[in-house]
Amino acid sequence: MHVRDLFDLTGKVALVTGGSRGLGLQVAEALGELGATIAITARKPEELAAAAARLASAGVRCHSVTADLADFAVIPRLVDDVVSNAGPIDILVNNAGTTWGAPAESHPADAWMKVMDLNVNASFFLSQETARRCMIPRASGKIINMASIAGLSGGSVDFMAAAYKTSKAALINLTRALATEWGRFNINVNAICPGFFPSKMSQGALEKLAAGVIARTPLHRLGGDEDLKGVAVFLASDASRHVTGQYIAVDGGASIA
Repeated sequence: MHVRDLFDLTGKVALVTGGSRGLGLQVAEALGELGATIAITARKPEELAAAAARLASAGVRCHSVTADLADFAVIPRLVDDVVSNAGPIDILVNNAGTTWGAPAESHPADAWMKVMDLNVNASFFLSQETARRCMIPRASGKIINMASIAGLSGGSVDFMAAAYKTSKAALINLTRALATEWGRFNINVNAICPGFFPSKMSQGALEKLAAGVIARTPLHRLGGDEDLKGVAVFLASDASRHVTGQYIAVDGGASIA
């Protein structure tokens, strides 16, 4: 087999949550370019329609489903929709997420639960449903959890987002737990830990922190529009068939500096 063939995703179906913009759309573009049929889901139908049109204009086969994953009851219906319209799911990218900025001593309880529900619980329940319905019966699958370098340490005191940091650390260990249990079904479960990428969710933090982040980052820049694509394709393809339970930091070296 040629090395380039290891990265070919032709015939695969990939579901990307939070796929209407930002990092999710970047990953969807990458997997689609390598031949996968893409299903994207997000809460806002207008953003989802724009993303689907962008993917289609690039020649990507795309199906979109409006869904709010914070409501766990939608998860079985989401999987049903994707399977019916695109086919059994080979690749799941748990990218949908949220954050909340507040000092730990005054962090609202409902905001804490909102972050945990979307960033951790929804990722687990969607992985569970997808594995049970699509991956375990066929003894094959790839799950990629979008964590963060914020889950690798306590982070900066200027970035007061205890729930977000905690949820991303939990997602990294959920990755390890699922990889351990589902390896016998030939399911690879890995995580990507992005550093700071300009996005709607990071905009507020970057307005305050961007200069300091860049100064402390060995590559002296923030993440760009192409910087997650190669890692996502690697973890979604046969090129990573002997890699599971791992995380890859895509942060310009910020987490080691």
